[in-house]
Amino acid sequence: MKRQFTLKKYLPILVWGPNYDRQRFSEDLLAATIVAIMVIPQSLAYALVAGLPAQAGLYAAMFGLSFYTFFGTSNTLSVGPVAVLSLMTAAALGKLSLATPEQYLAAATALALLSGGVLIVLGLLRLGFIANFISHPVISAFITGSAIIIAVSQFRHILGVAGGGQNLIEQIMALAANLDQVNYPTLTLGVAAMCLILWIRHGLQPLLEYVGIRQALAVSVCRAGPLLVIVLSSLLAWGLRLDEQGVALLGEVPSGLPGWQLPPLDFALARSLWGSALLIAIIGFVESVSVAQVLAARRRERVNLDQELVGLGAANLASASGGGYPVCGGFSRSIVNFEAGAATPLAGLLTAGFIALVVLSLTPALFWLPRVSLAAIILMAVYPLIDFSMVVKSFRYSRADFVAVVLTLVLTLAVGVEIGVAGGVLTSVMVHLYKTSKPHVAVVGRVLGTEHFRNVERHKVETFESLLSIRVDESLYFANSQYLEEFIYKLIAKKPNLKHVILMCTAVNEIDLSALEALETINETLDELGIKLHLSEVKGPIMDKLGHTGFFTKLTGNNYLSHNQAVEDLRLPA
Repeated sequence: MKRQFTLKKYLPILVWGPNYDRQRFSEDLLAATIVAIMVIPQSLAYALVAGLPAQAGLYAAMFGLSFYTFFGTSNTLSVGPVAVLSLMTAAALGKLSLATPEQYLAAATALALLSGGVLIVLGLLRLGFIANFISHPVISAFITGSAIIIAVSQFRHILGVAGGGQNLIEQIMALAANLDQVNYPTLTLGVAAMCLILWIRHGLQPLLEYVGIRQALAVSVCRAGPLLVIVLSSLLAWGLRLDEQGVALLGEVPSGLPGWQLPPLDFALARSLWGSALLIAIIGFVESVSVAQVLAARRRERVNLDQELVGLGAANLASASGGGYPVCGGFSRSIVNFEAGAATPLAGLLTAGFIALVVLSLTPALFWLPRVSLAAIILMAVYPLIDFSMVVKSFRYSRADFVAVVLTLVLTLAVGVEIGVAGGVLTSVMVHLYKTSKPHVAVVGRVLGTEHFRNVERHKVETFESLLSIRVDESLYFANSQYLEEFIYKLIAKKPNLKHVILMCTAVNEIDLSALEALETINETLDELGIKLHLSEVKGPIMDKLGHTGFFTKLTGNNYLSHNQAVEDLRLPA
């Protein structure tokens, strides 16, 4: 019995699979059809962002979706190549000395293998809470910076010139050096492709509905915009022989399914890639669960963060074994999957089936696909990710968060995505430590005629010369215990008639060993000055821990259940 429970825990398909029926299958099949139309061109395009052959994107989507079906807990998350992870893959591999395209692809699959391994280990250790350690403003800044770099990296394809670079400065310099080599047929085709995608996205749906087509069908047709661009541009390239005019084509894409084997991974390569794999794993997980949780909440469902680590890890291991590269849940296509009515994770497996049909039968037609068309698709996909509103919002709300956002954005743009995300993670932690190292501590007094206590600087309250009430609005730990000591000593220096200090601990959820030692020091120092230290409204779990240390036997004052009772007992008669 215990074994069955464990199996269901790590294979969620055993939970929803037995209840699967024809109605759910029809819903999943419709969603899979719509998502496949979106995923196929995106996968081809994002592979180029990663610097890999186009088929690597198809393989990554196909195997990632397939294995997430068995191990994932989100009914609507669509796993595959995404813009940010593609850029991080390119940045990670760009640091290596790789002589051939085969070595580059092997390193990409090794990166997926390492990322998958990291995710599975984190999942088995139940460390899904790490998603909470990177603040949303920092992630937003990183995604904005990455989207800008991705967009600028595609300008060379739009212009038909040489280019490159790992950050914005290098990319701009490379483009500027080759502006005299612009290929105008390529530029014309690229601009036309972008205009067509924009028109399909914003102008076609009202027109289709006007002529009587149902809204649901009109929306589905509009989502096929990138696929239509691929078809039309390929026909143009074939019919007009645009390759003879300097338009770069995708070229030959291998037919058939790839072989299934673990990528080669020696110690030297693993040592070079493990840091990048860790960053990719964390960013991919955070991006995936953020959209998965939002979509699950809309249906009153829930996702298991620890199992999501396992599910995404399995998807990456499968991608690596099938010749792909790191994958995670994509925001835009997961939204489409949700809106199309996907009922279970099986929609992902059905989407993978459609991709497999393309790989088996339609890859010869991709030979004539202009690369500039894929660049146009990428540009239209990433421009919604560029969002500077968080910079303005953080400036108005919190200067500490503003510094973190700007630093992440600048590092990403000026240095590179890996330094940017590492700086963002470190900055998130540092901002948290900075904020909690100076907790809000207030001197409080009693509101007249009540038992409520409020900040003396904000409210008209009564206080007493012989006692000092201090409310601590933060858990006490090593980073802020010294601050509390200094705050108390500064106050008592101004009150020569003080006899009692009461720490109101309503908001204190934790007291670590450093903070305990600080409280013991405060107790001893006040005792030497003839002042007693009291506590009030200490929570039960903290009471238990302090009780085991013998703290209360040394406390010069009392521990009160109610702060008002403490004041009533200790204030001097009027």
